Amino acid sequence: MKGTSFHSLTLPPVYPDLAGKVAVITGGSRGIGAATAVALGANGASVAVVGRDHAAIDATVEAVRAEGACVIGVRADSTVEDDLGSLRQQVEEQLGPVDILAVFAGGNGMPVPTENETSSHWREVLETDLTSAFLTVSTFLPGMVSRDSGVIVTMASAAARQAARSSAAYAAAKAGVIAFSRHLAGEHAKDGIRVNCIAPSAIENDKMRSWVPEAERKALGATFPLGRIGQPEDVAAATLFLASSASAWITGITLDIAGGKIML
Repeated sequence: MKGTSFHSLTLPPVYPDLAGKVAVITGGSRGIGAATAVALGANGASVAVVGRDHAAIDATVEAVRAEGACVIGVRADSTVEDDLGSLRQQVEEQLGPVDILAVFAGGNGMPVPTENETSSHWREVLETDLTSAFLTVSTFLPGMVSRDSGVIVTMASAAARQAARSSAAYAAAKAGVIAFSRHLAGEHAKDGIRVNCIAPSAIENDKMRSWVPEAERKALGATFPLGRIGQPEDVAAATLFLASSASAWITGITLDIAGGKIML
């Protein structure tokens, strides 16, 4: 499937401690989420692929299964509490207690001039990109607290780190994810739970390929210090690190996966 071969790498990074862990990836059926699901499966984790599109979920499940991993696909809307409750129940019954939670569902980053912003769109973006993160975490956090262990990786955006072409609503929502993640990290470090946030910049995925011609994508890549736009596997590799014991003394950070652009 598209987006699951590692850029400039023959294989995903290997972290032996991930083997046997149970991982849930919301927004897991496409792009960054799908690449992360495959990478976790390749590391021996049991994976729950969560999304809203049955066909996309099935395709990612097959890609994870091809890595020899135990995997299930679950259709759930991360803005709907009942869906998330059902998700937790299915994962715990079929895979076991959740060790790794990748909160990647979201979107709505297309440019909207603030003078044209509507209250309904503003609320929609905050719902899908910030409230969904809170609802997802609040569904799985009690189990992690009860076990005194767990890793949560949330998804922000470079739009929350510097002015960009995305809408103000998206930037505000993703900045909220960063603050939410930092608060969680401070609150639950005593419970053995680590919480970190990743903030990707331009990532080439199916949506970008359908909207942006190849020549424009190359021109965009040339604006990054590292000379290219990102790939889903770049973000997946960072997520593996944050999920593994290699980052055991790291919590509360926001990791910019941005080809050097955030330093500009």
